[in-house]
Amino acid sequence: VQLQASGGGLVQAGDSLRLTCAVSGLTSRDCGVGWYRRRPGKEREWIGAIHGNGINTYYADYIQDRFTISRDNAKNTVYLQMNSLKPDDTAVYYCATGNNIISRRRGDFWGQGTQVTVSS
Repeated sequence: VQLQASGGGLVQAGDSLRLTCAVSGLTSRDCGVGWYRRRPGKEREWIGAIHGNGINTYYADYIQDRFTISRDNAKNTVYLQMNSLKPDDTAVYYCATGNNIISRRRGDFWGQGTQVTVSS
């Protein structure tokens, strides 16, 4: 199983960015896919996840409706749409999957991460 996150970059505060997670080695609809981030000097934190059905989504409270997770099962791809970005959102963003990605927020397979930098 492999995941590859992409779409990161340098943006300004208030901008939007969409990250992509390409899943291979399994059919993405078989498993939920989660997004995480690691901000500089901080522990990795869970952002949210989407069920294999593509309908049920789950988010951390701090997201405050700024981020949306969606998926295209035909393309085995999961997206993280980020709006109203803040400098505090600067982080390396990761996608992950596994049997406990929703129930325990724990990923078994991880992508390499993509850097998002938000300037003020």
